[in-house]
Amino acid sequence: MGREAGSLGRESGARGPCEEVLRRQSSREPAARTYARSLPIVPVRARGLTIEGADGRRYLDCLSGAGALALGHNHPVVLEAVRKVLDSGAPLNALDLATPVKDAFLTELFRTLPPGLAGRARVRFCGPTGSDAVETAYGLVRAATGRTGIITFAGAGHGRITRSPDTSSHVCDAEAAFDAKATCPPHSPDFRCPFGVSGEQGTEPATRWTESVLDAATSGVPLPAGLIVEPVQGEGGVIPAPDGWLRRMRHLTAARSVPLIADEIQTGVGRTGTFWAVEHSGVTPDVMVLSEAIGGSLPLALVVYRDDLHTGGPSPQTGPFRGNQLAMAAGTATLAHVRENRLAERAAALGARMLGQLKRLAAEFPCVGEARGRGLMIGVELVDPDGDEPAAEPETEPCPTGTGLTPGSAWGGEAAPPVVPDSVRGRGSAGRLRPGARALASAVQRECLRRGLIVGLGGRHGSVVRLLPPLTITDEQATAVLDRLADAVRAVAAGCPGGTAVVRSAR
Repeated sequence: MGREAGSLGRESGARGPCEEVLRRQSSREPAARTYARSLPIVPVRARGLTIEGADGRRYLDCLSGAGALALGHNHPVVLEAVRKVLDSGAPLNALDLATPVKDAFLTELFRTLPPGLAGRARVRFCGPTGSDAVETAYGLVRAATGRTGIITFAGAGHGRITRSPDTSSHVCDAEAAFDAKATCPPHSPDFRCPFGVSGEQGTEPATRWTESVLDAATSGVPLPAGLIVEPVQGEGGVIPAPDGWLRRMRHLTAARSVPLIADEIQTGVGRTGTFWAVEHSGVTPDVMVLSEAIGGSLPLALVVYRDDLHTGGPSPQTGPFRGNQLAMAAGTATLAHVRENRLAERAAALGARMLGQLKRLAAEFPCVGEARGRGLMIGVELVDPDGDEPAAEPETEPCPTGTGLTPGSAWGGEAAPPVVPDSVRGRGSAGRLRPGARALASAVQRECLRRGLIVGLGGRHGSVVRLLPPLTITDEQATAVLDRLADAVRAVAAGCPGGTAVVRSAR
């Protein structure tokens, strides 16, 4: 462990006290520390997009606390809000008592909620993490419906609930979610959709699969207490749900009185180009779970839900830190700044430009399977340029009982799904998907770090490089991020088997 941290620290330029800090961390903390193992830096100062390490190096931070820093590090409006609470002598933890700080936070929050929900919403504060919010939402819909179980989707990143024994067959385990034989429905038609199509083309078969899970008596799945979905999967690999698919999910759940829960933990507060990601599709969920950016970089989590789901009794205890006054003040400042400065609209415009440039990487380098995202939530999937993934194709993939689908029937009886260009689908010989390349993605992350750029990893086999820059990123900074990422991909591609042959001949 110490050897691991020391060698990585030297690679990133760490010397002296910095390397000692990394060595002590590796001896005191387990291998479960995810970010620290791949990003061996010791931050000492930060402002906006920039982090300065103890070694004196500066980095552009496109991890943003896994999306928690909507305004970047130490934004002036957040610091001022925190100082005001500290100077006022107000309690820093008030449990669930009413306070002026909480009242201001809720007032600002209600200004931003989707109109269909804001007029009849209630809010339940819970423990400070996203997992706490998801578990609280699950308890809420169980009490409201009298049912158990919750449906989630392949690749879901909802935290502890994906491993809860109480959810049984309704829930995909985080690893099993990527298994073609997983019992949970596909999240949406995406790059690795089991139907072999992507985007709106796959909405119908994907919807019918979920419908079969809800309805087929022979499936062994009773009507659940709720259905939870990420409008854009984050940890699952930055997979935007097509708007048509989300609308169909809303229709299916409403018709069966199954509460629809939108997990906006990573997508909320302007990240995807609207204040809440469900607004892209016009969907109004019954429940929203919020965390990360909602606390303005400080720990805060809550559940917003339709008032008729309230059972009338007192809520179960959800932890002593549900009254974090500093987080509520920082959250109020963040929500107001994003709203007043139209940062969601800016995220939509800038994100589209960045994504357009990143798609050129997919056209230039076969090791880049796809660049995708929404707003300033962007992913670049690395694939084995010479490999074929041994995953089942639609003609051999068993269809769920009750869908009325047979192999090929999802495409109107065609023997195969519609042809999608290799440059878009990242497919190799015979149209088969190239396997995700964790090693290449990790190499790109290391090359980015050497160039002063911090990025995250996620997705299938950890093969997706993730960008979550703050909404305050400037055009100049965005250009620098793209240049450094492109240089890192180019360096990794040159080192792949075949060397420069990894670059497409059309370059």
